[in-house]
Amino acid sequence: MSLLLISISATAGEIDTRRSLPMNEMQRDHILTEMRALLAGAQGILSALARDDMASVADHARPLGTGMPHKGEDHMKAILPQEFMQMGMSLHRDFDQIAADAESLKDPKHTLKQLSDSMGKCVSCHASYQIRVTDPSTRSQSKTIRHNH
Repeated sequence: MSLLLISISATAGEIDTRRSLPMNEMQRDHILTEMRALLAGAQGILSALARDDMASVADHARPLGTGMPHKGEDHMKAILPQEFMQMGMSLHRDFDQIAADAESLKDPKHTLKQLSDSMGKCVSCHASYQIRVTDPSTRSQSKTIRHNH
């Protein structure tokens, strides 16, 4: 426990060198909604793996695949770096593969490795980027405009 506290306090004073992604509140809400859906889906996959329920693994993974992004996300391409978009699409392809392999291979250890590799992309992205709201006046819009996955 004390090692954890030392580690946290050592990094608390460091300068955040992640690349800033400037966006308005609505765009931020859109990105964070998708990230929460990915996190919830990953938790669902882990829960299904703990039960050796590979059909449920596929059911949780499939909606996170390449069918998850919607045409409405075209507005995000203009503000997000190409590397960010590529990493996101790679993650969606990973979930397509997890769903397909869960159904065909039915191998929980294989799926666990796939999920671990995919979560590594999440960690890498969060270590590389941070969201900065540039137009706080859009806050009221973000309350009324919702993008649900």
